[in-house]
Amino acid sequence: MKNYSIIRIGNEYVVQADDRSVLKIASRRKAARLVTDAAELLESHPPQPAQAEPSIVCDPKDHT
Repeated sequence: MKNYSIIRIGNEYVVQADDRSVLKIASRRKAARLVTDAAELLESHPPQPAQAEPSIVCDPKDHT
């Protein structure tokens, strides 16, 4: 999992992954638990390689 931190801003906690804020929650315990759950999910299901998006352009061979 990426480097993460939980910082307090006012009465809320913000989970940051690297330098990006990804989650705002009222409880530090819940924030820590969600980070742990997310890490477990990422480990059990590694990211799949990105697939090319389907093209909406017609094939010129079809119009001959």
